Amino acid sequence: MTEYERDALKIGFIGDIVGKPGRLMIKRHLKRLQQEHFIDVTIANYENASHGFGLTQKNCEELLGYGIDIMTGGNHSFDKKEILNLFDEYPLIRPINYPADTPGEGLFRIRQAGHEIAVINLMGHYTMPMVDNPFTMIQAVVSTLKEEGIRHIVIDMHAEASSEKQALLHMLKEDVSAVLGTHTHVGTDDLQVVEGCCYVTDVGLTGCRDGVIGMSSAIPVKRFLTGIGGHFDVPDTCKSLFQMIVFELDGNGRCIGAEKIKIYDEKPKIVTQAWQEA
Repeated sequence: MTEYERDALKIGFIGDIVGKPGRLMIKRHLKRLQQEHFIDVTIANYENASHGFGLTQKNCEELLGYGIDIMTGGNHSFDKKEILNLFDEYPLIRPINYPADTPGEGLFRIRQAGHEIAVINLMGHYTMPMVDNPFTMIQAVVSTLKEEGIRHIVIDMHAEASSEKQALLHMLKEDVSAVLGTHTHVGTDDLQVVEGCCYVTDVGLTGCRDGVIGMSSAIPVKRFLTGIGGHFDVPDTCKSLFQMIVFELDGNGRCIGAEKIKIYDEKPKIVTQAWQEA
């Protein structure tokens, strides 16, 4: 990473990486895309990376080796208990609004091109584990960062309800660089730049695209038909999808442009520009 300061930098954000198919798509495509789109920092969500539930040390090192700089989590952060020993060694965070005694941190700082970037992992309330109020907590966190002079602030909002993500945008659009939704695994088409803040309700998964939210379809279908659940499995082979948001920030941490990159299997990438008011 360079130490000199420049006016703009580019950040790539990958949503939920689901199992081995998701990891393979990162391996196949990420480093090439980083070069083609001049990406300075890459953030990705790890909470489903190890067979759909949590993260192992082996897969953590694998993903970092593919070019990811920072990884965020969510409600499945602690499904693999070995992660409790990984937070101090690797650039991993979990939702900041977990109770204070929960292992790990919810904020990671990285310096690039002379700018300090704060990456925050936040979790919503609806259908999620018991956590502190994300809205009141994030106001205090962002206020403290701004007082410290940090202008490049990126939030992974891990939430089920689109309303929670949209509300967070309108609360913080003047104070943060990006609010990027994760958790549902289904990408939304509302990528936009709102008053200098990059926003999308959900980035969408990287992994299998021919099942149910990255998992084999048999158990989810059975559950909906009978009310009887089972263990969700990630197929070893499937039709795959890679999804990433790339956004550019100016020297003041304001977003000046964004695009979404999608790749189906090995097909040419599809690039969609964010909506931005003139």
